[in-house]
Amino acid sequence: MTENGFRDLLVELERAGVEFILIGGLAAVVHGSSRATVDVDVVYRRSRENMERLVSALQPFAPYLRGVPPGLPFRFDLETLESGLNFTLITQIGDIDLLAEVPGNGTWETLEKYSKEIEIFGAKSRVISLPKLIELKIASGRPKDIEAIAELQAIQRNVDNGMNW
Repeated sequence: MTENGFRDLLVELERAGVEFILIGGLAAVVHGSSRATVDVDVVYRRSRENMERLVSALQPFAPYLRGVPPGLPFRFDLETLESGLNFTLITQIGDIDLLAEVPGNGTWETLEKYSKEIEIFGAKSRVISLPKLIELKIASGRPKDIEAIAELQAIQRNVDNGMNW
C-alpha cells in the first residue's frame, strides 16, 4: 500500500468517528520500525454505533474479502460485521485488517489503555504502545513476526535508554 492509501484509510476512519487502535506493521513504523507494511491493521470497538460508523466509512470503497476467489458473494454491512469478528479486506483505497480480537487478550476495551492518540498522515489515530505491540506479536506466534519482534525489542531498548515517542 502506498502512503496515500494509508492516509486515505486513516482519514476516512477518523472522519466517520470510528473507534480503533492501530496495531501491526503501521504501528511498528510509528514506533520507528524500518519494515515495510502493505496494509492497515486495526482493532475496532464492537459497539453497534462504532460498527455502523465503520461500515459507513468503508462501504464507499467496495470492501471485499482478501484472498478469496473473485465473485464470491460478500456484502460489507452491519449484519456481516456483527456476524464475524476479524475481516481481512481489500478496498479501492488499500487493504485493511479489521480485528475485533487478537491473540493476547486483545480487544478494543483491553487495549485502549495501552494506546495513545497521535496524528499520522494528517489523521488522528490511536496507536498501540510499543511494549504492548511486542506482546501482541509474541502472542500471535506467527513465524513472520520473529524478525519484527527482534527489531521492536531493539527499539524498546533505545526508548528505555532515554529515547521516547
